[in-house]
Amino acid sequence: MSKKYLIINTGSTSKKYAFYNDREKIYNAHFETEKDKITLSETIGKNCNKKTFKKSEYSDAVKIVIDSLIKEKIIKDKKEIDGVGIRIVAPGKYFLANKKVDAQYLKFANDAVKKVPLHLGPALEEIKNIKKFLGNKISIFGISDSTFHSTIPEHSKLYAIPIKHTRKFGLYMCGYHGISVQSVTKRAENFLGKLPKKVVVCHLGGGGSVTAVLDGKSIDTSMGFTPLEGLVMATRVGDIDAGVVIELSEKLKKTGKDLEKYLNNECGLLGLSGKSGDLRDLLKLEKEGHEDSIMAIKVYSNRIKQYIGKMAATLGGIDLLILAGTIGERSPIMRERICDGLQFLGIEIDKNLNKKSEGIECSISKKGSKVKVLIIKTDETEEIAKETLKLILDK
Repeated sequence: MSKKYLIINTGSTSKKYAFYNDREKIYNAHFETEKDKITLSETIGKNCNKKTFKKSEYSDAVKIVIDSLIKEKIIKDKKEIDGVGIRIVAPGKYFLANKKVDAQYLKFANDAVKKVPLHLGPALEEIKNIKKFLGNKISIFGISDSTFHSTIPEHSKLYAIPIKHTRKFGLYMCGYHGISVQSVTKRAENFLGKLPKKVVVCHLGGGGSVTAVLDGKSIDTSMGFTPLEGLVMATRVGDIDAGVVIELSEKLKKTGKDLEKYLNNECGLLGLSGKSGDLRDLLKLEKEGHEDSIMAIKVYSNRIKQYIGKMAATLGGIDLLILAGTIGERSPIMRERICDGLQFLGIEIDKNLNKKSEGIECSISKKGSKVKVLIIKTDETEEIAKETLKLILDK
């Protein structure tokens, strides 16, 4: 008997939905919030429709989707839905596995949301909405953004704090963007026929991470206990001296949630440039000679280079570099800047081929380059769907 299930990927200003019948995706919806309205892009087969709703209806997005599924005769009744899979971004060992969302899961999640409210909060709110519109008996599965990183060895997960505190509070490096990394490594394997032994994956979007993949398994990554660590991101700080955080807390008189909001929302490219966290804006400002934007871009690309080098050292070399995420896929100029200077690792790109390659999957390696460089599109929805179906079948 076929299984019908809904996939959800929540963000602070957007929600993505997909509906599957077994392994076939038959419906797609993307909600985006704007100043005073919500825009819905809905795809059924080859038809794409756009609708607008009041901003107050954002919390009803799952109901809008279900109503649409019934109206389009994809399902006759909401009771036909066998389960819901939702992307979960949460720290802690408990969330290193994909699990059914039950009372215990929600207890751990409600504890974790205090640590990552900006990432986990929207997902927990969505779980409430799912139960509201589909009933408490609906099977909901949390698909962790960290599961792919569960293979990272312990010596790479530890912070140099007293081990008793690490164990008591569960303060291990968890890693994120695992669903994306899993997706692009599989797609790279299909593209090449075989996945090389030593792979570095750069997921570059509003958030960003670099991951070392050995024999198809994650062995190190740039994000840590929370998604704050690692690269410079749109508004997230990335790596920072703990002493600077203490100093900022004292000078700005910020503690707890205020400091967390500052490091998540006011730093990164936005903080460095003083203008925008969107790289497209900064590249325009760079052309106009805006010095802080010029420096922000340099800091951004330099940090990515450093992490590619770190992951190559962890792997003992590199056979394949994958560039993914919005920036990895669509920004030839940033791909060139990131790869420039990495020739010592064997990374050489064909600059003309790179300039022609925007938003497509292809190789941009220079002929004779020791390292293959691929642009690969991530499909998180497909990965969440695969993991959800496994859990539905295992019920």
